[in-house]
Amino acid sequence: MKKRLVLLVAVLVFMVSGPVFAHFGMLIPSQATVSKADPKTVDMQISFSHPFEMKGMDMAKPKAFGVMSGGSKEDLLGTLKPIKVMGQAAWSSQYTLKKPGVYIFYMDPEPYWESAEDSFISHYTKVVVPAFGEEEGWDKEVGQKIEIVPLTRPFGLYAGNVFQGIVKLDGKNMPYAEVEIEFYNKDNNVEAPTEYMVTQSVKADRNGVFTYAVPKAGWWGFAALTTADFKIKKDGKDKAVEIGGVIWVYFQDWQMKK
Repeated sequence: MKKRLVLLVAVLVFMVSGPVFAHFGMLIPSQATVSKADPKTVDMQISFSHPFEMKGMDMAKPKAFGVMSGGSKEDLLGTLKPIKVMGQAAWSSQYTLKKPGVYIFYMDPEPYWESAEDSFISHYTKVVVPAFGEEEGWDKEVGQKIEIVPLTRPFGLYAGNVFQGIVKLDGKNMPYAEVEIEFYNKDNNVEAPTEYMVTQSVKADRNGVFTYAVPKAGWWGFAALTTADFKIKKDGKDKAVEIGGVIWVYFQDWQMKK
C-alpha cells in the first residue's frame, strides 16, 4: 500500500510540474555582424532564461563581463545596467566598435540556485561579433572554465548550415560531452509539437567535437554541460554545480534579389 501511495504522489508531482526545460546563459547582441553602413554601437542583452519557452529567471550581476579582440581583453563589467528580460532581472551593456576586428563578448555568471534540481547552475557564455569585414580570430579561446571553441565560423551562416565546435574543460578537449541546443523564440511565434522538440541534444565525439544542422533562421544557443569538480554550500550543505559552456550563433535566411 505504501509503495502504491509513493508512486501515486510521484506521478502527481510530475503531472503538476511538467517537463523541466533547459537553462541557458544568454548573451544576445543587437547586431550579429557590423558593416560600414550599420550602427557602430552594439547593445548587449545578458540574461539567464529558457529561450524557446521564453521563461526567464532572475540573474545576479555577472562576476565577469568583457570583450576579447586581437588577443587582448577589455573589462566591461562596469558598463552593465539592470534591465528586465522576459519579466526577470537581467543586464544590458553598450559597446562601440571603432576598428575592424572580431569581437568575442563573454560573461562568467554568479552561480544560480535551482531548487528543482537541488544544485547550482553556472553558464559561461559568449558570442562572436565581426566588424567592418574582418574575420580573423573567430576561433580564439577566451579561457573560460568550460568553453565551446567553434570549428565553423560563428557568423555569416545560413539556416540549414552545419555548426561544429569543440568542447573544452579547463582548456582540454572534453570527450563525449553533452550539448543542448535551443532556438531563441524571441517573437514567441514558434510552437514545439512535443516537449522533446523544445531542447535538441547531441553528444560530442571522443575528441570533444559536436555537429548540429540548424533548421531555422535566428539565434541559436549551444550549451555544453557537465558537473563541476567543486561544490558550493547551501544552508550548510555541499551542493553540486552544473557548469555549461554556451555560445550563441546567428543563422539567417537566403535574401532574394528584389
